[in-house]
Amino acid sequence: MTPWEIHGSELTNCNCAYGCPCQFNALPTNGTCEAAICFHIDKGHHGDVALDGMNMAMVAKWPGPIHMGEGRMQLIIDDRASPEQRAAMEKILRGEDTEDMATVWWVFSMMSPHKEETLFKKFTFQADMQARTGAVHIEDVLDLEAQPIRNPVTGAPHSVRIDMTGGFGYEVAEMGSGTTRTHGVLDLPDNVDTYAQFNELHFNNRGMIRAAV
Repeated sequence: MTPWEIHGSELTNCNCAYGCPCQFNALPTNGTCEAAICFHIDKGHHGDVALDGMNMAMVAKWPGPIHMGEGRMQLIIDDRASPEQRAAMEKILRGEDTEDMATVWWVFSMMSPHKEETLFKKFTFQADMQARTGAVHIEDVLDLEAQPIRNPVTGAPHSVRIDMTGGFGYEVAEMGSGTTRTHGVLDLPDNVDTYAQFNELHFNNRGMIRAAV
């Protein structure tokens, strides 16, 4: 197994209501799970291959809850990446060189037997976890915009987060409202003003690297 480690950030938008039942081991809001899941690597490596500054993403759809499987997914990798970087990020997103059940990427990949061809596209990623604002543009694939949840009476930004003491996705995630417009093979028509998640990434082959207490 090639050793790897990634430290960066995630911005995700799925078709569920704010809070996303998956975070609480409950069933999806509308029965299906459909998501644009985007990542920026501040610092990382796969073996001797540096991954600093790279972007990667996946678009995924499951006909029911994720754990029931039968998902379709497509990986998208920053077109600035070298052939070695492309191969490394594809392996990580497919859950390869990873202990079983150790990362969300392993789970998503195992629950998605229907895999589309990996794309290498022009990619911009911006996310401010504390402000709960962000935007991702992937040429010919998707545009994701996220903002704070708004108070329905005053319109003021609403601040809420999830602290997860277990699990394999994050320790703390800020909640937001997201909309994704897709242009590629997998369509996300219901991702309009739905659940958005901002969180830090810190993973290696064995899973999440948790902050020191």
